[in-house]
Amino acid sequence: MTFLLAVGAVGHALVTKRDPRSATIWLLAILLLPLVGVVLYVLFGINRYRRRAIRMREEHPRLAPAPSPDPAMAPAAFAGLDRLAGQTTGLPLLPGNRVTPLVDGAEAYPAMLEAIREARASVALMSFIFDGTGIGEAFVAELAAAQRRGVAVRVLIDDVHVRLSRRSAFRPLRRTGVPVAAFNATLVPARLHAANLRNHRKILVVDGATGFIGGTNIFSPYWRPEAPRRAFRDLHFRIEGPAVLHLRDCFAQDWADTTGEVLDDAFWCGAPAPVPDGAPARGIAAGPDETLDRMRWLFLGAIATARRSIRIRTPYFVPDQATIAALSAAALRGVTVEILVPAENDHAFVHWAAQAHFWQVMQHGARVHARRGPFDHSKLMLVDDVWVCLGSANWDARSLRLNFEFNLEVYDPALCGRLAADFDRIRAQECDAVTAETLATRSLPAKLRDGFARLFAPIL
Repeated sequence: MTFLLAVGAVGHALVTKRDPRSATIWLLAILLLPLVGVVLYVLFGINRYRRRAIRMREEHPRLAPAPSPDPAMAPAAFAGLDRLAGQTTGLPLLPGNRVTPLVDGAEAYPAMLEAIREARASVALMSFIFDGTGIGEAFVAELAAAQRRGVAVRVLIDDVHVRLSRRSAFRPLRRTGVPVAAFNATLVPARLHAANLRNHRKILVVDGATGFIGGTNIFSPYWRPEAPRRAFRDLHFRIEGPAVLHLRDCFAQDWADTTGEVLDDAFWCGAPAPVPDGAPARGIAAGPDETLDRMRWLFLGAIATARRSIRIRTPYFVPDQATIAALSAAALRGVTVEILVPAENDHAFVHWAAQAHFWQVMQHGARVHARRGPFDHSKLMLVDDVWVCLGSANWDARSLRLNFEFNLEVYDPALCGRLAADFDRIRAQECDAVTAETLATRSLPAKLRDGFARLFAPIL
């Protein structure tokens, strides 16, 4: 019986896995440990989310029709990238948006708390990590106060953090009467198969008109008022304008999927107004429930579009071979490719795998910079001083294939210039260059360790 199950699991992996390395890892697990491997594959290796996503889209279609796109909004040089993003998301670029960077928790948390404090109709908050201690206590208090004064509040937290952390805000919120739900509850038998698929999105929408997205969790390491220079670094952004519709739609779909409740237009208070002289922007919701690797396609399309410069900030740089080839080709055709990563990482295994990937892009001219000091969790891509991609997605398989992510693409030279200047300042003042020499002088055990970690890149 075990043999037949193993054969079936092997056949399924061979037919359905798109990444050969991912298929190989599962095949080895099944063949070396047949019973355990089959159980693990059935629970974690089969993606049933896509089928359910189609049903959810039919049951809960987008609540507010998107405005008609303006085909001339994207610069001519980016027309292909605009078409790619539109085809994969089904969403148009929306004009009239203002995007304001919020650097680190020191800027992001006060802005978010103030927005919640001033809410008059609704607050929708989704976070991968939401601690109920430290800075999280302030969020719990403001959300509870909003609920008491008649604001409709909804909070969605990824279930893994709810289950694994005693500090999760889930129970404190529930005690105050705030409607809170755990995304993809892993203790529910019907969802055990999706325990490896996590909701990594960070979205806050207030009164349907002001949004916040980025990489910042509600987590005490980002907030160290007693020692601000030791706090995690990150980038978050305030969004104003019609693109907030895309944030709303993403939250509404995840909330309906989790609770069955449909948040209608009354909850969202109508359509957000365009900002004068605002920039065109589009939300990119990606995850294992989609038929295309939206974020991966977007990154590859942006790399192919670049003619002058590509700047990437990411805490986890574990790209697949297609991405490595695209970055290498960009560097070879004369594009300046710069990648900024933290010198120290909160996930050692991912850090080791990243070090085994650096040389593959560096050998063709890309430059890698390691930022000293506290962990930098920022996620950002800038192309040709025009195009900005910001949000929750990292440059690894977990973000591009396994996690639910949300990014925003913005065509805004002023915003891009400001973020590029900050990138260049950090590179010049706070980074050490990763060179071929520094990689070569690693000890043999370190090289073997990094190479071994790289084998698991498809599931990191």
